[in-house]
Amino acid sequence: MKSIRSGFSLCGMVLVVQLVGCNSEHGDLEKYVADVQARPPGKIEPPPEFKPHLNFNYSAASMRSPFTAPMAETNNTERAGKSVIPDLVRTKEFLESFNFDNLRFVGSLQRSSETNTLWALINDGQGGVHRVKEGDHLGKNFGSIASISTTKVEVIEIVPSGALDDNGQTLWVERPRTMVLMDSL
Repeated sequence: MKSIRSGFSLCGMVLVVQLVGCNSEHGDLEKYVADVQARPPGKIEPPPEFKPHLNFNYSAASMRSPFTAPMAETNNTERAGKSVIPDLVRTKEFLESFNFDNLRFVGSLQRSSETNTLWALINDGQGGVHRVKEGDHLGKNFGSIASISTTKVEVIEIVPSGALDDNGQTLWVERPRTMVLMDSL
């Protein structure tokens, strides 16, 4: 028993010596902290001056949407010697109540009895599929179907050019558009 007690006391003395030694090892750290705290406080620079930006009003209601691909436009206001103007008194066809970008070319038909007539199938985006032929109208910009093939439908739209003639009337230009065959409905 005596040897066990002497072993514990020896371990206890070693532990006390180590703890005392630890305090002396951190003396330089304590001195550094005291030196830093004794320094006068520094100045923090103020944040940079805020320069407000000028307001900019962006009005693009009459311009092409930046999310659709640009289309080639003809700059001529005349075609075959006559002014390009939409027929405003013509009765509108059903597909003219839809935006051109919402319409999809989904297929074509050709009857064996009508070998020269190729029909295009147009999905209106609301669950309806419509059969159209060359000369039919679609889209809100006075679009007329110029040609139909098994892979695409060529449409000519009549849109305002943004300019006025000498009498203050809006000038119009033709804009070609193409619908490419979609793989699925």
